[in-house]
Amino acid sequence: MKTDVTTPQGIFGMPQHLTVPIYQRPYVWTEDEQWGPLWADIRRVADHRLGTVGSDATHFLGAVVTQQAEAAPVGVQEFLIVDGQQRLTTLQLVIDATAAAFAARGLDSLTGQLEFLTHNGAMFVGANDTGLKFRHTNRDREAFDEVMQAEPPVDHANLKNYGSLIVQAHEYFASRVGQWLDEGPHPVPVRADALSVALQNALQLVVIRLEASEDSQEIFETLNARGTPLTAADLIKNFVFQRLKLEGQDQAKVYQEAWPFESRFWEEELSVGRYTTTRSALFLGQWLVSRVGQEVSPRSTFTRFKFYVEQESTASMVELLGVIAQQADFYRSVTERSADRFANLDRIALHVSRMSVAQTEITKPILLWLTQPGSLYSDATVGRVLATVESWIVRRRLLRLQSSDQGRIAALLIESARKASDSEVVGVVEQFLAGQQFASTYWPGDEEITTALATEAFYRRYSQPMQRMFLQAVEDWYRGYTGPSPSKTGVRAPRDKQQVEHILPRAWKAHWPVGDLAAQADRDDHVNRLGNLTLITGSLNASVSNGEWLGTKGKRAALNTHDTFLMNRRLYEMSEGGWDEHLIDARTVELTRALLDTWPVPAGHEGKVTDRTSRLSKATASYAHLINAGLLEVGTVLVCVDPRWPEARCEVLPGGQVLCEGEVFGSPAAAARKVRGGSGNAWWFWRVEDGPLLNELREQLLDGAD
Repeated sequence: MKTDVTTPQGIFGMPQHLTVPIYQRPYVWTEDEQWGPLWADIRRVADHRLGTVGSDATHFLGAVVTQQAEAAPVGVQEFLIVDGQQRLTTLQLVIDATAAAFAARGLDSLTGQLEFLTHNGAMFVGANDTGLKFRHTNRDREAFDEVMQAEPPVDHANLKNYGSLIVQAHEYFASRVGQWLDEGPHPVPVRADALSVALQNALQLVVIRLEASEDSQEIFETLNARGTPLTAADLIKNFVFQRLKLEGQDQAKVYQEAWPFESRFWEEELSVGRYTTTRSALFLGQWLVSRVGQEVSPRSTFTRFKFYVEQESTASMVELLGVIAQQADFYRSVTERSADRFANLDRIALHVSRMSVAQTEITKPILLWLTQPGSLYSDATVGRVLATVESWIVRRRLLRLQSSDQGRIAALLIESARKASDSEVVGVVEQFLAGQQFASTYWPGDEEITTALATEAFYRRYSQPMQRMFLQAVEDWYRGYTGPSPSKTGVRAPRDKQQVEHILPRAWKAHWPVGDLAAQADRDDHVNRLGNLTLITGSLNASVSNGEWLGTKGKRAALNTHDTFLMNRRLYEMSEGGWDEHLIDARTVELTRALLDTWPVPAGHEGKVTDRTSRLSKATASYAHLINAGLLEVGTVLVCVDPRWPEARCEVLPGGQVLCEGEVFGSPAAAARKVRGGSGNAWWFWRVEDGPLLNELREQLLDGAD
């Protein structure tokens, strides 16, 4: 057995066949977990070589195991891939996709250099041989051979195996490489040369080479043995203390005095997206983002930290560790302070508390950037920046928009604003976020949120902690903490686990009757809206909670005496004549205003989306959307277009419900199922009486959303 640290040039440089045995699992790497982080690492190395004369920046990719196959009488030597076929397959795809991009730009010499790493020379290629150095023998063979032999520029969509991860990976890297080559400021040939060098010589792997007679299974089991894997914090710790030794530092003394992560707080495991990691590893990744202004995935924290220390930082390891320790102490302090449910928090700790409820960590790098040692930003400025970012996050949450791209935007925000002065930085951050105009990242404006919350089933759409946070913010608004002229009467609402109470109870039919089915549907549609919810500090007796509203023993009187929340005083004042759907609508408007004042946008900001991707699609558009858009009015009669049921008809009720044959259904689709006795497409089953099909109204809705 031989072990070497080598590069793609060293692995793929000689004529050979590298074969993935048929029993190996198929290719499973994906964009989010592997392709994206790998391309970010490759791009970083290439960018560093462009910007730094004589750069020797490298990136470590991990370990692979190969085993020499029994020698054939003729032909090139074959090696079996014992472990690491996923990363080697991906490397081949990256190299080939880059060669195709070079070829499309007439860079023949560089194209040839990369093709030498993926294809054997003509003298080594026999009859019926693909010429590829890397061979799959399992179900990935056809897809891999097809895309690796496709003539550039590769038309991926028309490949027979376009649906495979192999082809999708090749397309991903071809797209990213092409964009990078053309984005300047250096000429394309210069950029291509830096990328070629990075791919050939700057990516490092440990290659364990086994002889044909050695037990590959034993090696495989040893490499993949069960046990507790090292975290990013463990790897960084080992790296840090090795560097300290090289600097002549007393490792034991530094460990005792400066290493901050030896406590239960830092060892606690946290879930971040699909990953589970320790708090220390999470912090170190966030600290890195605050320093480099680039997104760092949990799986690449160690390699990115190592690159930062070796290539980008001018500080010694002991100096960097001092900075890390100082910021770790602050991080721990503000985290623990924000968890105190009864403390009257400052703006920074309040932000951390709210983001904890929202279960997002993406603003922590921004906080670390703003508060790093030597920062020129005052506490007031830090609070205003965090409030701005919080508004962007919360407003997107109110509309239940995707959050997958927010980490990237947070990193870009740091990079864009890091040079701004104390007086400038808030404006720079506001301008940056207001400039996000894609559906995945834009900052929603007042009108869109007001429209959405007017009919949103608020109680069903958000988790209990999020509902509680929103209503606590409303209570703070009544106490004067937000709005055009904050007066701050007393302290903020405690962030305790108060109960979210329905004013009009969900079990309303016993004591809150209404006349007809249409009115019942309207009441059902209002019961979970924002304006029908409040906070109480204890439990109401069930009989009172579901009982009548007025009277000395009614629910209104009980709420008034139950606690001292100002939102409930306001509720008492506006409900003297009873509580109904009109008052729910009015209170929804008022509470929405409180939320918008709590999380404001810059004056004049509308939150426009300019990308072509509609936020609605045929899959997500609902009948309620038609009503909210004014395309379908409550009370409209729908008739069946299928001649088998000429008498079928229904009446549109609030919330997209319908009244059909004396029965209320949750949607036209549910009514259509009852009429048909089976499933079908309701958009084509119903039309407005003397009017268009529901599907035609849906098309109008989608056209207006583009």
